[in-house]
Amino acid sequence: MNMPTNTSPSIQHYENFPVASWLCPPHLRAPITAIYHFARTADDIADEGNASADQRLCDLTLYRQALQSVCHSEPIFSIPPSWERLFESLQTVVHQYKLPCQLLHDLLDAFEQDVRKTAEGAGYESHDELLAYCKLSANPVGRLLLHLYGIDNPSALERSDAICSALQLINFWQDLSVDIPRYRYYLPRIEAEKIQDTAKLVAHLVKKARGMMQMGAPLVHQIPGRAGWELRLVVQGGLRITDRIESLHFATLTQRPILRWWDFPVILWRAIWM
Repeated sequence: MNMPTNTSPSIQHYENFPVASWLCPPHLRAPITAIYHFARTADDIADEGNASADQRLCDLTLYRQALQSVCHSEPIFSIPPSWERLFESLQTVVHQYKLPCQLLHDLLDAFEQDVRKTAEGAGYESHDELLAYCKLSANPVGRLLLHLYGIDNPSALERSDAICSALQLINFWQDLSVDIPRYRYYLPRIEAEKIQDTAKLVAHLVKKARGMMQMGAPLVHQIPGRAGWELRLVVQGGLRITDRIESLHFATLTQRPILRWWDFPVILWRAIWM
């Protein structure tokens, strides 16, 4: 069996927001970290290194088989040593917290879609198609966190989806100068044909993402304690990125906005007053 070719531990990632930070409830840091490592490693398989698309899909198939074994309490065979601890931790978390495994499979569906679209140089037809992708690539993370917090009411799930999709879309519009040279195209074709000036198109898309974030923001009042405060920072961090994009006159085709140290007092102040 072929072993994965792009699982180097030396890969470095830029993260806008901390994972399992000190604001996270201490008893949930281990499960949140396990979920994050599962998603991060799968993303690396799909996106990092020099493997071919066929090899990436093969690796993701093996990764999915390991996930299926975890979810069914079966032994895990023929995985690289670098995955063993990851899946051991995930197995503990899945069964201790009764995680809905379909959400983890949805993440893998998104990564496989990324591989295929990148290989084909394909983009997305519409904003709605992008939201369908976010339903697989981003929304499961929020729903998994709500599951850990014991929150399952429909309004919370809807708001979580809005926040997670908004974060994903903001990341797309922030990263155009990075993604396009890597053959990853997220500007929706239908909207691009209607708004042919790229800066105006990005402004339009950022406005939609900001609106989604604001629609989901009341979720911070439905999550108690420290977790709710961490979500406040996540929401305001995402909104602050939209401010940074706007300050560049939406020219993210040529430069990537990032948060500086002086942005964080602004984020904290806005989080306090949510």
